[in-house]
Amino acid sequence: MLLLPLLSLSALWGFVLNLTMSDARSLLRANALYETIGITSTDLGLQLQAERVRSAEALTTRELTEVLNGQRARTDSSVADFRQAVTDAGGAVGEDLRLTLDTLDSALDRLDTIRADIDSGLSSRLAGLNEYNRVLDALFALSDHLVSVPDLTIYQQASSLQAMGMAREYIAREHALVIGALADGRLTEPETAAFTEYAASRKFLHSRGLAGLDVTLRRPYEQVFATEPFLGFATMESRVIKTGAPPDADGWRAAVDKLTTRLDDLSTSSSAVLAGRTSEAATGTVVQIAVAGGAGLIAVLASIIISVRFGRRLAGELAGLRGAAVELSQQRLPDLVARLRRGEDVDVRKEAKAIKVSGSAEITDVARAFGYVQRTAVTAAIGQAALRRGVGQVFLNLARRKQGLLHRQLALLDGMQRRTHDPDKLEELFRLDHLTTRMRRHAESLIVLSGAAPGRAWRKPVPVIDIVRAAVAEVEDYTRVSVEAMPAGAIDGTAAADLTHLVAELVENATIYSPPDTVVRVRGDMVSNGYAIEVEDKGLGLAAHEYARLNALLAAPPEFDLADSDRLGLFVVATLARRHGINVLLRRSPFGGTVAIVLVPRSSVTEQSALEAAGGDGRAALPSRTRRKALAVVSSGSHAGLPRRVRQANLVPQLKEAPPETGPEQPAERSPDEVRDLFSAFQRGTQRAREEASEEGPVNEGDA
Repeated sequence: MLLLPLLSLSALWGFVLNLTMSDARSLLRANALYETIGITSTDLGLQLQAERVRSAEALTTRELTEVLNGQRARTDSSVADFRQAVTDAGGAVGEDLRLTLDTLDSALDRLDTIRADIDSGLSSRLAGLNEYNRVLDALFALSDHLVSVPDLTIYQQASSLQAMGMAREYIAREHALVIGALADGRLTEPETAAFTEYAASRKFLHSRGLAGLDVTLRRPYEQVFATEPFLGFATMESRVIKTGAPPDADGWRAAVDKLTTRLDDLSTSSSAVLAGRTSEAATGTVVQIAVAGGAGLIAVLASIIISVRFGRRLAGELAGLRGAAVELSQQRLPDLVARLRRGEDVDVRKEAKAIKVSGSAEITDVARAFGYVQRTAVTAAIGQAALRRGVGQVFLNLARRKQGLLHRQLALLDGMQRRTHDPDKLEELFRLDHLTTRMRRHAESLIVLSGAAPGRAWRKPVPVIDIVRAAVAEVEDYTRVSVEAMPAGAIDGTAAADLTHLVAELVENATIYSPPDTVVRVRGDMVSNGYAIEVEDKGLGLAAHEYARLNALLAAPPEFDLADSDRLGLFVVATLARRHGINVLLRRSPFGGTVAIVLVPRSSVTEQSALEAAGGDGRAALPSRTRRKALAVVSSGSHAGLPRRVRQANLVPQLKEAPPETGPEQPAERSPDEVRDLFSAFQRGTQRAREEASEEGPVNEGDA
């Protein structure tokens, strides 16, 4: 939060400082170029102008004098000084100036060729002078590039002085033409045209230069232009243009010598004044840079220090707020929710304590807002817990009432079965009995979801085979269920009812999600960790991630969500399994369906031998109706959903009749009296089993 503004401020300070430094560097560079290249180039220009005048005389007279040779030597010395100044300038010479310097250097290299043409007489007077003019044009182009300063006022004055210097060059060109013409007393027509052009350019540059110079630099030039040498020169210049004849030699020489001397002195002094101004501007800019840059740097450093201190304080405050928020979200609220789930009473004022943090007003406001959120969350959690308890109580009350009605209905069905001898009516009563049994299991599911325990429990262990048969008897499509042989084993009576319910839910789920023409197989085995019961169907199965999700739900069942009623049976199975430490696992069957594995822990399993030693036939007394329906499920046949008795199926081998020696005998059709006697005997057996069960009747889990 603080780093970005600091980086932006530092970048802005660096950008402004770089711009200001760029101006200062430009001024200092311009001053350095003037002190080196500028001064030597001015002297080089004067020497080239002097050599041009001497060369004009030689081009006319065709005589090489010692004066000309001496001037050439002075020009060569000035060229050497100029080139050394360029080398000394070094880094001050930028890419923009390098091309102009190269052009001038090439022009200076042509001096020997120009001189050779003059000495050999191959060059005419105007052509020879034009060759020198080209060299001087390259030199003045360099002077133009030297005037590159960021200060607009200094640039304007330098440009104006450059115009005055170029006007001085045109005076020198006029003088060279006139000196050559004085030797033979005439000006050719091309020379007259060139002289006229030079004069016009001179007048234009003088006007332009005077208009651009300020009062301090303009006044000396105005004074020179008002003197006799300049006025005499202007008069003779106009006469030459009109007549095309050379002027008086003595008057021309005297006027030009005096005028050029004053102009050269004035150019030197004006350049010195301008250089001083440039140096002062550079110094002032450097001072401004030092002040502004230093102040900016101090401001940046102060901002960094203040920001770091503020950031550390803010980080500390936020760390305290974060710690309090983490404690609230990861400890206090989860603990509170866990207590509410356990049914504990919670005081909102005591639990929703204010978050204590110190710091700025914003931090305390956030902490106060967290306190409001905490109080709201606690209140909502308490309300949700109360709602869940209320819903659970509603479930429990409805289930208890439904259980009572179902028990009464079962009692009525028992009475009706005892009083009925009609086989068709008995078949319908058995169907009602089966539906009532399933309704009782659903009522017990509501009790389980409400957090209470069903009332059915037994004091003695119950054989596993009886539990499985009872579970299958509570399934609607029980005729599709095949209970395979199971090793002897018994389950603690306190867990028998819940295990029966659990297995019934799994078996019913297997019958629902498998084709109606397939068989659901139930088998069991005694293993090292307890007793394992497997329920296998031949349905379509599930994807791997679905098995993982369902197994996670069975291993750690979440709080029951009223909106998720599609998985009601799995919630019941998971709740019952967690109550008794039973592990339930779903996986894909090798045949393509699903296998549900129920592992009852060793602590809840009793050996069959111990059960038989306790007395009786090795079985606890399940309720008569449950036992009767269980026996019906595992009988070797059925008719219209009712058990079909098999002759001599339950007799010991010694009492069974020997098979006839001849072929199978067709059973005779029973008469109505025989059927009545058969169901009467069945009814008496059922009543006797009920009387036996009433002696050991079911008890509550607390009494088991």
